[in-house]
Formats: sequence, C-alpha cells, structure tokens
Amino acid sequence: MAIIRTKDVRKLGDKDLDKKLNELRLELTKERANIAIGASATSPGRIKEIRKSIARIRTVKNQKSSGIKGEKVKG
Repeated sequence: MAIIRTKDVRKLGDKDLDKKLNELRLELTKERANIAIGASATSPGRIKEIRKSIARIRTVKNQKSSGIKGEKVKG
C-alpha cells in the first residue's frame, strides 16, 4: 500500500476510511509478526510509514466527527 496523503484522506468517505484503516492495521500486524519470528523486514521504513498513515486517517476521522475543518495552521 502506498503512502496516503492527508488531502487524499479528506476526500474519502467514512466507509472508505474504515476500510483503509483496517487494511493498514492488518498490514502493520503482518510486518510486526514477520519481525517477531525472525524474518527480515521488507523495508525498514515501512512500519513507520504505515503508522503515520494510520495516524493521518484517525486524525481526519476525529476532525470530521467533531466538526473541525482541519486546515493547516501557519506559524
């Protein structure tokens, strides 16, 4: 799965966000399981990338539920 940008996440609906979130969580679990059994990671930065994507999706979901627009803050 590719990197998910915030502007792309904002375009998705609630069902699509839930689906992406479940896919990313499953992928993260698989990567961590591979490392736990002693296999080498496919890409060392992949876990960090997946975690950031999960955080982006959760942030946008929380902003949508609380009614916050979610624009960049200058400063």
